[in-house]
Amino acid sequence: MKKFITLLLVIVMVLGLAACGGDKDKKDEKVLKIGVIQLVKHDALDRAYEGFVDGLKEQGYIDGENIEIDYQVAAGEQANCLTIAESMVNDDKDLIFAIATPAAQAVASKTEDIPILVSAVTDPAGSGLIASNEEPGRNLSGTSDLTPVAEQIELLKQILPDAKKVAILYCTTESNSEIQLRLAKEAAKANNIELIEASVSASNEIQQMVASLDGKVDAIYVPTDNTIAAGMETVSMVATQAKIPVICGESGPVKAGGLATIALDYYDLGVMTSKQAVRILKDGEDISKMPIEYMPKETLKYSVNSAIADAIGITIPQEILDKATVYK
Repeated sequence: MKKFITLLLVIVMVLGLAACGGDKDKKDEKVLKIGVIQLVKHDALDRAYEGFVDGLKEQGYIDGENIEIDYQVAAGEQANCLTIAESMVNDDKDLIFAIATPAAQAVASKTEDIPILVSAVTDPAGSGLIASNEEPGRNLSGTSDLTPVAEQIELLKQILPDAKKVAILYCTTESNSEIQLRLAKEAAKANNIELIEASVSASNEIQQMVASLDGKVDAIYVPTDNTIAAGMETVSMVATQAKIPVICGESGPVKAGGLATIALDYYDLGVMTSKQAVRILKDGEDISKMPIEYMPKETLKYSVNSAIADAIGITIPQEILDKATVYK
């Protein structure tokens, strides 16, 4: 009996030590620090962030458990981007996720060591962030939100077959928009449309610019421009009053008062970026050789705002409505 009790005590002690060791291993497991800089709050960028966090979670990286996400928004100010970027670099983050080109440019200027993933950046190489989109050559990669500009101009013609003059509304301080402007010029020419540039340098110029287009254009095209997206309610208010249809670069501005789009889903873009993050953090993949990734064209989605269509007297073709997300 004594031998049995002694053996039982030994087993209990071994199990106790194993449990303590397990607890110690848990405590010793490094919590990875991920910084997130988002240029401004609007639907597309918010969804990219949400997709990133959810994508990490699906892969076993949960905020508050084995990762610590420091999420900060720069309120549309480049100076704020630089301040946030410097703070995150000083905090020695394991990875920084920059949402939108100005945020990416700010982080890229502050570190050559910490891995930087970007999203909602149309052309990282064209924006001067990396050597090439195929092989970055530095500590930065990510996903592009290259807008299907040609398809969007074709959608405009499908809804408005008689459109001859179209204004492209964009902010001159965003390199993303400059890139899309070039693509829009090509697409407009292919569709016999005269493209009129309607540029602003700040959000407080949007209302006056849209008002100046009344009677001069058949439609407005808004690319994926952060300044315009953040001011979309103003665009919609003035354009709807003037009965000018607005074709958008993504679904957020359609929901906020645009007419229609065919576009990628920024949530899916965030999920795609999260997979790159895991390849870097878990598998040790060399970010400098990781190409920029793009959403496949077959994932593009239609969005239509039926309330705006009714307000300006536009009939959306049924073949578009049948495959669109309709906002009312």
